[in-house]
Amino acid sequence: MEFSTDYRHILEQINIIDPVKYGKTRNYIRGAVTKLSPYISRGVISTKQIAEALFSKGYKPYQMDSFLKELAWRDYFQQVWIARGDEIDSDLKQDQPDFDNSLISSSILNATIGIEAIDSGISTLQSTGYMHNHTRMYVSSIACNIAKSHWKMPAQWMYYYLLDADWASNALSWQWVAGSFSNKKYIANQENINKYSDTNQKATFLDIPYEHIPMMKIPESLIDKVRLNLTTNLPNPTAVVIEPELPIYIYNFYNLDPNWDEGIKANRILLLEPNFYEKYPIADRTLDFILALSKNISNVQVFIGSFEELQFISKNSEIHYKEHPTNHHYQGIVHDRDWMFPSITGYYSSFFSFWKKCEKSLPLYFNF
Repeated sequence: MEFSTDYRHILEQINIIDPVKYGKTRNYIRGAVTKLSPYISRGVISTKQIAEALFSKGYKPYQMDSFLKELAWRDYFQQVWIARGDEIDSDLKQDQPDFDNSLISSSILNATIGIEAIDSGISTLQSTGYMHNHTRMYVSSIACNIAKSHWKMPAQWMYYYLLDADWASNALSWQWVAGSFSNKKYIANQENINKYSDTNQKATFLDIPYEHIPMMKIPESLIDKVRLNLTTNLPNPTAVVIEPELPIYIYNFYNLDPNWDEGIKANRILLLEPNFYEKYPIADRTLDFILALSKNISNVQVFIGSFEELQFISKNSEIHYKEHPTNHHYQGIVHDRDWMFPSITGYYSSFFSFWKKCEKSLPLYFNF
């Protein structure tokens, strides 16, 4: 499975979305999912851009309710991150119930859990950077609620491999499954996994009724656990050429928008900060992906170093950047991101309360 990094092809993928079919099949591994999440997470396209494209084709809100909600989930997680900052790195609503370690089962790393759909999903993640959302929930549930690991390290492991790595979506989804950002833990048994994963496996440790799962011992395949040491292999630094009479537009892991003020002549710099990638390490495949996506940005240069180092060599050029919770240390002119619902900001304790406000605002922001 390969993800194109050509901007024209990405736009073509938006054009072929079938939100009705998506709503009916999205939970199935072979469902009509869009596979656009890597481009949304990297800021190449926006949730608003996708919604506008579908409304322009004549779809009504009721026809794509499920699809619009999934787009809104992404914005919701980002709003939580903006409001709560690094608090999302820890249990946000309450302590994760019933965990006994802060490690990760080695069988998850090695795709040897013993459940075909899950092991296949992990192997696909590690070789392609993609995992279906339902499979992510299954893996999270097994790691946290069956193997009884705290969510943080397994979440970092999954983020490391995902092309759509978004710490807010990832960390808060894991917390939702683990019960620290939700009212109860998410659990699936083998029957559920078979239904949505196109498998017919029997006699696994999850091939039992739901009511038996809370009483089960940790399965043999999940007992051995390890501590991770994830690292990012950044390229060697190379010199960049700054034209002092032009502004500097900074791109980063969460902003690779090729259309951003494209009519303005500027120094366009993809900033890769070692400290950022120490805190949020990514795999080589993800790094290659962002470097390839950056080629859609006209005359972009790659700078390996801190913002302060870039600022030092900027020769007093005006610096522009897009708002994000990870770049509060930037200085210059901040630009807003392209939100679906720009006026709906702040912390909402549940997606439901956030979506109710969004739903009422649909006529304000979209024509249908």
